[in-house]
Amino acid sequence: MAQDQFVKEVADMEKDFPQWYTDVILKTQMVDYGPVKGTMVIRPYAYAIWERIQEELNKRFKATGHQNAYFPMFIPESYLKKEAEHVEGFAPEVALVTHAGGAKLNENLVIRPTSETIICEMFAKWMQSYRDLPIKINQWANVCRWEKTTRPFLRTSEFLWQEGHTAHATEDEAREETILMLNVYKEFAENVLAMPVFTGRKTDKEKFAGAKETYGMEAMMLDGKSLQAGTSHYLGQNFAHAFGMKFLDKDGTQKYAYSSSWGVSTRLIGALIMAHGDERGLVLPPVVAPVQAVIVPIAAHKGGVNEKAAELLAALTAAGIRAECDTRDMSPGWKFNEWEMKGVPVRIEVGPRDIEQGQAVLFRRDTLEKETIALCDLTARVCELMGVIQANMLEKSRNFRDSRVKTVTSVEEMLTALDGKNFTKAAWCGDRACEEAIKEKTAATSRVMTDDELVSDVCVCCGKKAKTNVLFARAY
Repeated sequence: MAQDQFVKEVADMEKDFPQWYTDVILKTQMVDYGPVKGTMVIRPYAYAIWERIQEELNKRFKATGHQNAYFPMFIPESYLKKEAEHVEGFAPEVALVTHAGGAKLNENLVIRPTSETIICEMFAKWMQSYRDLPIKINQWANVCRWEKTTRPFLRTSEFLWQEGHTAHATEDEAREETILMLNVYKEFAENVLAMPVFTGRKTDKEKFAGAKETYGMEAMMLDGKSLQAGTSHYLGQNFAHAFGMKFLDKDGTQKYAYSSSWGVSTRLIGALIMAHGDERGLVLPPVVAPVQAVIVPIAAHKGGVNEKAAELLAALTAAGIRAECDTRDMSPGWKFNEWEMKGVPVRIEVGPRDIEQGQAVLFRRDTLEKETIALCDLTARVCELMGVIQANMLEKSRNFRDSRVKTVTSVEEMLTALDGKNFTKAAWCGDRACEEAIKEKTAATSRVMTDDELVSDVCVCCGKKAKTNVLFARAY
């Protein structure tokens, strides 16, 4: 199949970005639609990315003193109702189990939309003294949120995630934990996903239901929209009061614990696609790429080609590179297109003439550049390229993002900038009415507040005295 014919199977990302996204995730066999509306089947190629994400995050979680555990997916409905703001925030998304074993249940069960309630119930049982604190737990699990509008990875009725939950003796410790994990996420996004993010506190309108404060990290997608890539919540004592999370402190008095929670999900896979992809398909950072290098034998029917390819594969694998050799009975051009669409960082082409000259051709997916390399130097060069490509992708993504953040001082300027596929930074008075008015006029929402110098003394919406800068963007 000719290259131009193959590429035409993917929509033009400049003309129809949502269709481009759908085409890419389906044609690269990352996902398929589940039989229940709003659900997805995560296929092996995408799940391999999720495993890499898990591996990298687990290292960071354990290095900061957290342990993995698992909690039930069924939660008594009464638990959800104990924290009023929490139940109000999640009520529209909750899926209930009313019958089991052929009989109506005495109490409805909630399929967890998040696990603060069940985990805080357990924490209350586990803490008696200040000596039992802090409790720092993470779980890898699935959650169910009955979404009205769905799109694979970005918003589905069921998805995979991790959720960290901690309990502390003091407010300062809980706040430190909240910011610590936000920074862990930011470092992970940049150094693993090659995806720069803005971090900061959410407005009260956008905070997590039941939290005192929510901090988010926002990533810019190639269509100029924002994707909330992770959140970290300071819960204060809200859930402690609701679930009786009390302990005997050093001074001999009973006190309520302070808590935090934080999480990222398979939405990160969608973020990877939309932050790095191009008209040929995926472009994957080497750290999370399921296949980091693929060898494509040229004229494989000729003697010695497959043998040399196998030799190169063994050397790369021994060096720790996740490599494959594509020996399928298809043309090299077809293979080139498929592996480019799958975003493999490096392609290695080797044929009879290359072997005669003691060389191979390397192709970089991030820059679409080729280079000729001596076979004796190939393994070392591929290992080197993993770091080079990772760094280049982060720099490219950061340059793109920074060029598309526009400072605005009026709603009219904001609308123009948003229509140009940009983020906007504006001064805000802190009034929720202004935040809602901006959304109504521009279809943009507040993403995070920033701590830098005010871009204006007055609010972008009402003209009153400004309190903080806010990043406003259209978002997924």
